[in-house]
Amino acid sequence: QVPLVESGGGLVQAGGSLRLSCAASGRTFSSYAMAWFRRAPGKEREFVAAISWSGGNTYYADSVEGRFTISRDRAKNTVYLQMNTLKPEDTAVYYCAARETGAGRGMYDYWGQGTQVTVSS
Repeated sequence: QVPLVESGGGLVQAGGSLRLSCAASGRTFSSYAMAWFRRAPGKEREFVAAISWSGGNTYYADSVEGRFTISRDRAKNTVYLQMNTLKPEDTAVYYCAARETGAGRGMYDYWGQGTQVTVSS
């Protein structure tokens, strides 16, 4: 059973917005750091954003800083990625991830199956 389930992806025009959700399934991740990664066609997976277990610390890739916001609702066991001012280069499959250690880049232990985001020009 996949422990994390992403939703909210879709097709949007450049300049538009989307909000991705990541819901935990089968276990609670309220004490875990959570993150979003993405993989664009023909490219390696890259870090997008991360949030600490408390929600008090957030981290962003330079390419999305100021446009994307990561947040979490621990009571709902859900993490969100609000994406504004989307660009065609944001087109990718977006993955949610979790780990027990602190938030940031690097390796994560649990992954979702991904949700497609396509930004048209």
